[in-house]
Amino acid sequence: MTPKAHSAGKPPGSLTVLLTLASGQFLMALDSSVMNVSIATVAADVDTTVTGIQGAITAYTLVMAMFMIPGGKVGVLIGRKRAFMIGCCVYGVGSLTTALAPSLPVLLLGWSFLEGIGAALIMPAIVALVAGNFPTERRPFAYGIVAAAGAVAIALGPLIGGVATTYFSWRWVFAGEVLLVLVILVFARSIADAVSEERPRIDLVGALLSAAGLGIFVYGVLRSDEWGWVRPKADAPAWLGVSMVVWMGLAGLFLLWLFLRWEARLVKRGKEPLVHPHMLRNRQLTGGLTMFFFQYLVQMGVFFVVPLYLSVALGLSALATGARILPLSLTLLAAALLIPRFLPDVSPRRVVRLGVLALLAGAVVLMAALDADAGAEIVTLPLLLIGLGMGALASQLGSVTVSAVPDRQSAEVGGIQNAVTNLGASIGTALAGSLMIAALTTSFLTGVEQNPAIPTEVKSTASVELESGVPFLSDAQLTTALDQAGVSPEATAAALEANAAARLDGLRAALAILAGASVVALFFTSRIPGVQPGSVAP
Repeated sequence: MTPKAHSAGKPPGSLTVLLTLASGQFLMALDSSVMNVSIATVAADVDTTVTGIQGAITAYTLVMAMFMIPGGKVGVLIGRKRAFMIGCCVYGVGSLTTALAPSLPVLLLGWSFLEGIGAALIMPAIVALVAGNFPTERRPFAYGIVAAAGAVAIALGPLIGGVATTYFSWRWVFAGEVLLVLVILVFARSIADAVSEERPRIDLVGALLSAAGLGIFVYGVLRSDEWGWVRPKADAPAWLGVSMVVWMGLAGLFLLWLFLRWEARLVKRGKEPLVHPHMLRNRQLTGGLTMFFFQYLVQMGVFFVVPLYLSVALGLSALATGARILPLSLTLLAAALLIPRFLPDVSPRRVVRLGVLALLAGAVVLMAALDADAGAEIVTLPLLLIGLGMGALASQLGSVTVSAVPDRQSAEVGGIQNAVTNLGASIGTALAGSLMIAALTTSFLTGVEQNPAIPTEVKSTASVELESGVPFLSDAQLTTALDQAGVSPEATAAALEANAAARLDGLRAALAILAGASVVALFFTSRIPGVQPGSVAP
C-alpha cells in the first residue's frame, strides 16, 4: 500500500498534534470515571433508579468493547484522521444529548450508544495517528503522554464529578465534554494523515462475530457481582446449577474462536480480513497486548478499591477522595514524560518489568497499611508507587505494539489494543469487586455469629441479606439501617465493629488479587523486546 502525502499543516510530531491526541484520550477515559460519584443524583434527575444508571454505564462499556475492532478497520477504509474527527462529532452529539437528557432512554441513546460508537472510532485512530505523526524514536514519549492523559482522566474523574455535582450540576460535565470536542476538532487540522490508496472492503461477518463475542464475554463479566462467578447467587439466572457468567464467558470465547477461523479462511481465499490472523502470532505484539491487559486489570482494580476505602471506610467527600488520589497522577506523568526523554535507549523489557514491580509493591504496601486506626494518609506512598508503575508501562507499551507490525496496520492494532484494555478494565473491576464482597461477607458473618451481643434474629437477617449480595456499607449507612430495624445500641455497636473489620478484610482480598495479577504479569514480560524499536534496523 502506498500512502498519500501528509496533509498540510504543522510538521508531524508537533506539540499541537500530541496535545490534540492526548486530549482525545483524556476525554475517552474521563467518561468512564467522572459519574461514579454522582450516580444517585443522575438517577434522581432523569427519574430512574441507581440500577438504571449503572446499566447505562455497563451499556457504554459494552458498546465500546463490541465495536472497537471494527472501529479500527473503519480508519483503514476512510482514513485515520477522518475516523478520528467523525468519532469526535458522534461523541460530541452523544455528550450534548446526555447533558440535555430528560429520561433514561435519552440518556442511554446519548451516553451509552452515541458516545460508545464515537469512542470506538476515536481510540483506535489515536493509536494509528501517533504512529503516523511521530518517528519511531519519538513514539515512546508520544504514546506515554497519550496513555498518561487517559490514566490522569480516570484519577481526576471522581474529583471533577464531585465538584460539578456539588456546586453546579452533573450535566455540566457533559456540556464541558462538548466544548472539549469542539476544541479538539479545531486543532485536529494540524494532524497529518496517511490514507491508503487501496479501499479494502470491511468484513461484515467478522465484524458481527467479533462484536458478539466481545459483547457477550464482557457483559457476563460485568454481571458477575450480581450473578456470581460460578455458583449462582440467590435469584440469579443459572443453567445446570452454574452461573450464567460461566456460560456467557464460554459463548463469547467460542464466538471469538469462530471469528479467528473466519478471518483465516478469508486470508486463504485472498480476501481482506477484519484482523490479519498472523498478527496474533507476532510474539512482540501479543506480549505488548498481554501487558496492556494486566496493566488495565490492575489499574482499574486500584481505581475501584482506593476510592471505596477513602469514601466509604473513612467517610471522605468526593472532593477529598479525588484530592487523595492526585499523588498517583504526579508519578504517572513524571514516569511517562521523563523515561523516554532521559532514557531514550533504555530496554523496554526492563522498564516494563520495573513498572510491574512498582504496581506489585504499591498493592502490597497498601494491603499491609490497611488498619482500623489508619487514616487517609496511608494511601499516599502506595499510590505514588502505583502511579510510577503505570507511567513506566505507559511510556513503552504503545510503541511496542505498534512497532511490531507495519505502520499501515496501526489502526488494526489500535482496535485490538483497545479491545484488550476494555477486557482488562472490565475483569479488573469485576474481580476486585467480587473478591472484596465475598471476603467482606465471610468476615462479617463470622464476626456477627461469634458476637453474643448481637441478637439471633439480627444474625438470621444478616445471613439472608448477605446471601443475595451485600453492599459496601459505611458506618453511617449501617447505623441508619439498624436504627430503622429497632436494634439496641449494644447490638449496633457490635455490628459496626464487625462491619469495620469486614470492610478491611474485603479491601485486603481485592488488593491481594491485584497483587497476584501483577505477579502473573511478570511471567509475560519476556515477550517485550529488549531494545527500543528505533534502535534496530527496519
